[in-house]
Amino acid sequence: MEQNNTVTEFILLGLTQDPMKKKMVFVIFFIFYVGTVVGNLLIIVTIKFSRTLQSPMYFFLFYLSLADSCFSTTTAPRLIVDSLSAQRTISYNECMTQVFAIHFFGPMEVFVLILMAIDRYVAICKPLHYPTIMRRQICTILIILAWIGAFIHSIAEIRLALKLPFCGPNLIDHYCCDLQPLLKLACMDTYMINLEWVFNSGSICTGSFAILMISYIVILHSLRNHSAEGRRKALSTCISHIIVVVLFFVPCIFIYARPPTTFPMDKMVSVFYTIGIPFLNPFIYTLRNAEVKDAMRKLWHITTSS
Repeated sequence: MEQNNTVTEFILLGLTQDPMKKKMVFVIFFIFYVGTVVGNLLIIVTIKFSRTLQSPMYFFLFYLSLADSCFSTTTAPRLIVDSLSAQRTISYNECMTQVFAIHFFGPMEVFVLILMAIDRYVAICKPLHYPTIMRRQICTILIILAWIGAFIHSIAEIRLALKLPFCGPNLIDHYCCDLQPLLKLACMDTYMINLEWVFNSGSICTGSFAILMISYIVILHSLRNHSAEGRRKALSTCISHIIVVVLFFVPCIFIYARPPTTFPMDKMVSVFYTIGIPFLNPFIYTLRNAEVKDAMRKLWHITTSS
């Protein structure tokens, strides 16, 4: 893996060099990461053991929470540890592994969000066919395809990363290894690789966002034919999904679907969608969902009573 490189390790500069700010980074992102793991784990356990949350929507929410936890874990622990460490080095192999993980769990979240939109479309626009179309076997196949799609994307990204030769500077002005900061360190013309990167990651972000927004516009338009109670319930669910989609995809598009330019806010935007969004998702999906909250209460009562 290192045969074309004189660089065997990189130094991550992180979010700040200021000692006081680094302590703040540690506290803030430690809280964020623990909240992410606990919140998503609570959703996973609730869906797993609740008899009332067996519909396809919660089946997909289970995997979204799993993807959120894994996606945050690819970057948050190292950011937290490095904020208090004097030596913030990462080996070449670890760096490539992080690139692979980021581009595996990130797209997995994208594909699950698309499946959740498909589920809502069928449930609202074709309610009579919903039990047949969205039966458990079909949902399982769709999730498997999502994992396969995420794996293919991550293979394409790691292939680009492994093409880059590093023979000089090894300071990464970022808190994690990703293709964008790595391209700046490569001792070669990276124009074509950057085009492939933007086409691969950028097209997934922009294309998926367009598909999702069109889907929810169609869904919301179709609600005018439903009863007031049906509209209220469907609107509550769809709004939660739309909030997550916008919060995730706008930063994703900003980072991955643009020419090779650097902006001062790049690191903070990356933090928002790699750590912030996985932290917020459990709150968005539980605070607006009475069924999930009721299931959590029942699970808590069963746990405490036993």
